[in-house]
Amino acid sequence: MGDEKTMRSFDLFVIGSGPSGGRVAMKCAESGLNVAIAESRMFGGNCALRGCNPKKVFVHAAEIVDAARRGNGKLCNVGDIKIDWANLLKWKNTFTQPVPQSSVEKFKDAGITTIEGCPKFISENVLDVDGTHFSAQNILIATGGKPAELDFEGSQYLTLSDQFMDLESLPRRVVFVGGGYISMEFATVARHADCDVTVLQRGERILTGFDAFTVEKLVEKAADIGIAIQCSVEVTGVKSLDDGSFEVSYQRDGEAQTVTADLVVHGAGRVPNLDGLDLEKGNVQFDRRKGVSVDEYLRSSSNPIVFAAGDCAATDKARLTPTANQQGFAIATTISQNAPQIPDYGPIPKVAFTVPPIAAVGLAETQASEAREDFSVESGDMSLWGSVRKVCESHAAYKIIICNKTDKILGAHIFGPAASEMINLFAVAMRGEMTARDLKSTLLAFPTFTSNIRQMV
Repeated sequence: MGDEKTMRSFDLFVIGSGPSGGRVAMKCAESGLNVAIAESRMFGGNCALRGCNPKKVFVHAAEIVDAARRGNGKLCNVGDIKIDWANLLKWKNTFTQPVPQSSVEKFKDAGITTIEGCPKFISENVLDVDGTHFSAQNILIATGGKPAELDFEGSQYLTLSDQFMDLESLPRRVVFVGGGYISMEFATVARHADCDVTVLQRGERILTGFDAFTVEKLVEKAADIGIAIQCSVEVTGVKSLDDGSFEVSYQRDGEAQTVTADLVVHGAGRVPNLDGLDLEKGNVQFDRRKGVSVDEYLRSSSNPIVFAAGDCAATDKARLTPTANQQGFAIATTISQNAPQIPDYGPIPKVAFTVPPIAAVGLAETQASEAREDFSVESGDMSLWGSVRKVCESHAAYKIIICNKTDKILGAHIFGPAASEMINLFAVAMRGEMTARDLKSTLLAFPTFTSNIRQMV
């Protein structure tokens, strides 16, 4: 248990300062508990520093360039519009640089003890941080995710997503390994920054978490703007060349191929960030790909004083910031009020911020079929709809899954301008158990993209 002189005790010890960890720490401190929060990197978490928020700054730059170029000669005469990467980086930094200090100040103002370092378990209720021991009545693991390890030769040459957002300049040729959120969002950014972009996806299609119909429209858009997407490929190695570029080797249809790049980006998935925690010593069961094993209250299945939330918790929920926030609310109630609470998720919308974005909430058509739902599908190409044509976009589509028995929305899938906003209205409708008839009869401001929803159902 360690030297008592170096032992500090808390009601709650939080590992990780992202959305769920920070929320639980603040709520429990407000209720009068003695709370400590530890962070192995900078305080603030992935979303604020290395994920959602800074990423959206880069995406918005791509949206501006895309909109101007689409509208050139129709809506405006733009001349030579382009992304100024150096200025974009400076602007992004105005959002991220203040976060660590403001986070620490927020925690300290709430009476929370902040600890810099990587905690590791030495028993079920004791953690060690650089030689100091901390005992706690409750422990929350909220360490987020990290890029999955890749097993091909030369994987060390890949640039990670957080490194991509700190590049001082963007080279001309960029290859993305993987076809998920990270690759497709940054591939769009890089292409609108006038890079030659290639995406190498191991599976049969990109963005497997989204409905195939809307993904097909996104692929068509990507091809139109010059993004080369190759699916069903296996990257076998990355070689550093004498001129500073890289040769990426891969297999496709049994044939060995290569592509040369100035930058190779890791977009091949993320896994729970559990390294260095020594969870075995804390009797905390976990799976390296799924996360900490938890029950419906987010409590460890093997150590009842330990909770896990966000990307490092093994749940069947989407690993998204709203999910982590909701889990944080429930865990904070469970700990501070000693009243076990199950997170009330409701429908969870998700968005890949490509340009334009692709969004979904609820069941995909394949999932509805697997669940043996009695449903009908409303789907179509929106590229000729007035709202889409007015912004000179040529790619947009939707698919809505409707229960035949109840007329309720089972799922909504949208690709096109404002999809990231429209999907929220579907989430509200599903949460409120509105029927398709209710949604169709609701008057919406016109002309807006949201007003298109009435046509979709």
